[in-house]
Amino acid sequence: MNSIGTKFYNAFIVKDRWLLYVKGLGITIEIAVIAGIIGIIIGCIVALMKLSEPKKGHKHTLVWYIATIYVDVIRGTPAVLQLLIMWFIVFSSSNNGVLVASLSFGINSGAYVSEIIRAGILAVDKGQMEAGLSLGLSRGQTMKEIVLPQAFKNVLPPIGNEFITLIKETAIVGYVSLSDLTRAASQISSRTYEAFMPLIGAAIIYFIIIKILTLLLEALERRLRRSDLR
Repeated sequence: MNSIGTKFYNAFIVKDRWLLYVKGLGITIEIAVIAGIIGIIIGCIVALMKLSEPKKGHKHTLVWYIATIYVDVIRGTPAVLQLLIMWFIVFSSSNNGVLVASLSFGINSGAYVSEIIRAGILAVDKGQMEAGLSLGLSRGQTMKEIVLPQAFKNVLPPIGNEFITLIKETAIVGYVSLSDLTRAASQISSRTYEAFMPLIGAAIIYFIIIKILTLLLEALERRLRRSDLR
């Protein structure tokens, strides 16, 4: 039986295999960051669509129905299935796996972010909108200048949590042959014929990254709470 030291040496040191983990981590973070940006952009648009005011005699607007269908479809289907559809059907002629994966996860994240933003906006007292309108501002101006800045504090922590979730969700990109951190561990495992050390090593790397982000998010939340008490 090989010792822990030998297993570690084979999984990380031999043939500079640690570089595969570094490269895989880079791809994981790249996809997560791009997808996070796309998700926030889509989320903002969809949230505003779901908050659109209907005309008299109508229950909801057309854009509300479009946004609702988007959110229902995305949240009602597995992320891995969406990734496969994007890779094998929508972008079947593309060779840029990182871009396709980023778009897939961004569209997926946008549905969840939209609900976070919508809830954050609704959490702002309705009197804020009425106060803005009474000052002569339009609904758009009131939303931009008064409501959204207050909603920002409400949505920032849960959006941070969504980004953390997004990093972990990218572990499925191996389905489209991208060598992210999880796939790098799997490849090394197949070369060393030993699963424990490569997989545990990848798990530890994920844990460290997530823990750092969690601590940063907690620090941000404390700062926001202090600013609310002033």
